[in-house]
Amino acid sequence: MTWQLWLARDLVTQQRLPWQSATIALSPGRVAQSMFSLLIQIGTPAAAPKQRGKSNGRIIGFKCTPRTRYPVAKKTYSPPKKQQQTA
Repeated sequence: MTWQLWLARDLVTQQRLPWQSATIALSPGRVAQSMFSLLIQIGTPAAAPKQRGKSNGRIIGFKCTPRTRYPVAKKTYSPPKKQQQTA
């Protein structure tokens, strides 16, 4: 990151805050403050987002087939078997 700021030092215009003095040699912090204007000029490699439209929905007259129904599997509770005690 520091190398990128050092290389971009000549490309950015100084965007200083009101309490900062104007300097000729920009520090990496000052370059980072001014990078926003450079990034706007460069742009982005990403494509523009596609517009979102409304769905056409189902075709008129289309009949959905009913889903297949399966019988309910019920499990019964069986208490544990008692063990016989040998004396």
